[in-house]
Amino acid sequence: MELVVAGVPVVVMRGGSGTGFYFLREDLPADAGLRDELLLRVLGSPVDGIGEERSRASTVVVIGSSSAGDADVDCRVLRVCGDEARVAGGQACEGTLAGAGAFAIERGLVAASRGRDAVRVRVAGGGGLTAAVVHVPVDDGGRPVYHGETAVCGVPGTAARIIVEFRETKGAKLLPTGNVVDDLGGIEATLIDNGTPVVLVEATALGVTGHESPTRLEYDDRLRSRVESLRLLAGELMGLGDVRGFGVPEMGLISPPADGGSLCARMFSPHRVHPGIGVMAGVSVGTAAAIPGSVAARVRGRRKRDVVRLEHPGGWVDVVAEVGYDGRTVTTGRTAVVSTARMLLDGTVHPR
Repeated sequence: MELVVAGVPVVVMRGGSGTGFYFLREDLPADAGLRDELLLRVLGSPVDGIGEERSRASTVVVIGSSSAGDADVDCRVLRVCGDEARVAGGQACEGTLAGAGAFAIERGLVAASRGRDAVRVRVAGGGGLTAAVVHVPVDDGGRPVYHGETAVCGVPGTAARIIVEFRETKGAKLLPTGNVVDDLGGIEATLIDNGTPVVLVEATALGVTGHESPTRLEYDDRLRSRVESLRLLAGELMGLGDVRGFGVPEMGLISPPADGGSLCARMFSPHRVHPGIGVMAGVSVGTAAAIPGSVAARVRGRRKRDVVRLEHPGGWVDVVAEVGYDGRTVTTGRTAVVSTARMLLDGTVHPR
C-alpha cells in the first residue's frame, strides 16, 4: 500500500477523439478487486477525483509488457462509472489503441528508433478485437512525434498520423455465406464480418436517402420493422442463429457520400441508429467497400483511394482496407484505421 499512499503515476492521453487515463500495470494492484477499488478512489468522483462528470464514464487503459511471443504489450480498457461507483470492462477503439502505442513508447516498454515504430498490442477483454499493431512516428530520441498534418474527426487542428492495424479478430469469417452479394427477400445485401458481423444494404432500396439523422430514421416505424426483418434473416444466413435480442449483426444503410468521402453509412445496432460508427463495424464496412461487386463498392463507385472515408452522423472515419479478389475468393491484406494521439499530462495522482 506504500505506492498507493505516495500516489500513482498516470498519463492523460488524447487518442482519436477521446481522452483516457493510462496506467502501467505494475503501478496498480495485481488483484482486480483492489485495482478497481483504487481506480474508483482516483477517478470515481468528479469532485474528489480526476474522473469525468457523474453522467459519463472515465476511460482507463492499463498497459504492461506482454508474455506472448507475438506481442510487445498487453492492453486492458476499463470504464470507471463515478455515478454508480463501479468499474466495468471496456472495448478498445482506434483512439485508445493509438494512445496505447504512444504510451508504450513513452514508458520504455518498446524500444523505439527514428521513423515509424510498430507496437504490437494484445487486447484483453476487447470484444471482437484481440490484437493490433500500432504504428507510431518516432523522433531521433526515440520519443513519439505528436505534431503532423493528419486530421481526425472531432479533434481541432492536425497531428501526427498513427495507423492502428488490426491483425487478429475473434471468430471473424470475412464472407460468412461465401457470397459477395446475397438476396434477402428481394433486397441485395453484402454480409461481412471483419471483426463485427455487418449487413449492408443500399439505403434507397429501403425508401430512404441514407443521409437522414438518426432521430429521423428511428421515428420511421416502417423502416425499423423492415430493417429488423432483414437483420433476422441475415443472422440465420451468417450462421448466427436467431439473433433476436442480440446486438449483431449490425445493419448498415449505405449511400453515396455527401461531403467528399468514399461513402455514407447509417448503422442500426441493433434497433437504435448509431450516432457515429463503431471501430470494428467501420473496419467491416471499409473492407466491404474494397471488395469489387459488393453493395458498398457499388455505392463507392470509381473513387479509388488507399483510404476509405466513411461518413456517418457524427462526422467521418478513415479506414485502410487491402483486399484481393479473383472473382471467386476474397483475401484480406492490411486492415487499419487512421488516428492520432497526443500526451496531455504526465504526473502523479493521489487517491482519496
